[in-house]
Amino acid sequence: MELTSPQKEFIESNPAAAMITVGDDGYAKAVRVGVAMIDGKVWSSGTADRVRTERLRDDPHCTLFVFGQGYEALTLETKVSIIEGSDAVGESVRLFRTMQGRPEGPLMWYGQELDEESFRRAMVDQRRLIYVFDVVNAYGVE
Repeated sequence: MELTSPQKEFIESNPAAAMITVGDDGYAKAVRVGVAMIDGKVWSSGTADRVRTERLRDDPHCTLFVFGQGYEALTLETKVSIIEGSDAVGESVRLFRTMQGRPEGPLMWYGQELDEESFRRAMVDQRRLIYVFDVVNAYGVE
């Protein structure tokens, strides 16, 4: 489904979310993540060795709970696809430029400014990947 303009604006203004997957024990597993709107889709970053990545490879269903101000929130039920390998490096630059509001110049990484080449090297070294959320259902902010 296509997110509405108010929903997209909400995500752009509130880039913090809980990413919820289900573990082998049947319990929901939540972790806080940063999110951004890229080409009309919600994106986030992860690494190949994260437990949530393994869970998503087994079952791509995921719920995002986007935090707003006060009691505002947006819940997104999604199917996740993963961009990884060499494609993930350039897309990570794109994602973090959007998240940081830095269309050019250095990017922040773990409290340090890195030039783009150093940032790309960090993405490779950490085996960074991109989660792309295909929204199936959305509720909350309208």
